Amino acid sequence: MFAVLTRARKALRITALATTATLLAACDMPVMTNTGGSASGPSVDPGAPVRVALLVPQSDPGAASIARDLENAARLAIADLGDSNIELAVYDTAGSPAAAGAQAQRAVDEGARIILGPLRGEVAVEASKMVADEGVNVLSFSNNASIAGGNLYILGPTFENTADRLMAYAKRQGRSSVAIVSSDDVPGQFGKIAVERAAARNGVRVAASQTYPLTLEGVTGTAQSMGSIVADTGADSVFVTTDATNAAMPVLLQIMPENGVSPSEVQYIGLTRWDVKPELFSMPGAQGAWFTLPNQSMQTSFTQRYAARYGSAPHPLSGLAFDGIAAIGALLEQGRSDALTAGALTQSAGFQGTGGVFRLRPDGTNQRGLAVATVRNNQMVILDPAPASFSGAGF
Repeated sequence: MFAVLTRARKALRITALATTATLLAACDMPVMTNTGGSASGPSVDPGAPVRVALLVPQSDPGAASIARDLENAARLAIADLGDSNIELAVYDTAGSPAAAGAQAQRAVDEGARIILGPLRGEVAVEASKMVADEGVNVLSFSNNASIAGGNLYILGPTFENTADRLMAYAKRQGRSSVAIVSSDDVPGQFGKIAVERAAARNGVRVAASQTYPLTLEGVTGTAQSMGSIVADTGADSVFVTTDATNAAMPVLLQIMPENGVSPSEVQYIGLTRWDVKPELFSMPGAQGAWFTLPNQSMQTSFTQRYAARYGSAPHPLSGLAFDGIAAIGALLEQGRSDALTAGALTQSAGFQGTGGVFRLRPDGTNQRGLAVATVRNNQMVILDPAPASFSGAGF
């Protein structure tokens, strides 16, 4: 335990001093919900080229490489469509909301019928507002559900989708009550709310909710208290919203089992992908824990095809651009004049993307098919495969 605490002390101190933007490397800041009009979408000529605008932060020093990989993935998807009628036009947002708004308007003025991107939530909001009155829909790469709505859709995987998959699985396995452990920063609170809502939807009681400050003492104190909390509330599972790469995670997975939260009696559940940090697999609390991940065979296929074409592995977010083009292309291939309207984009059957089946929802959020995995003998094992369609199990 002491080795774990020593390694965590400095990392947590750095995390506590970081800006909120840094803390949200994979989670957008909460911003005002999009107030643009509820655009249906423009009509298109199925037999003519359809201009799709890709808004990415090409000149943003901190995101230029992501912009490049997003564009590459979009072009790979277009190539996969064969005789596609998609004409891709790329616009630089510079990572700025104001620039994104101007570029979105420019894209529509130049004939774009739908917008793919931008990357960040607050940037996507400005882009969508600018073109809402012209009935153009925006498929952003954000994962921030609070911005979705009107003509703005998000393609990024959401906490809500993951939490719902895990709570539904937990219910089927006979789990009926959960204690939530989360950090007191923005991602932690977003995660906590997502778990609470998923528990309510699936008939699971929230027995307790504990937050910890981003200090070693805060994490340790919360971890030490969880044994008595679980015993007092009767929780049969513990849902940890902490990111797997956060320095707090090994502390929680070491100290909670040492203080009465036995993995043999209490089900550990993680809101993020633990396989991105395989060192966690040797921690006591990781044994038998549940977490989700996309369809691995499809994700591997995309990564291999991308690397073969561009000579390097894609950024983890680049698959979102591929998914957006795949959805647009699938609708256009149906020969529909309404292919880019809200009704078509939110078709219940969904689409096949880089991580499996996904669909856009009328509220602007998305739903993705996820597998449930666990840890056995320090190895990841798939317990419940990702569903192949929205008519199968797992939804």
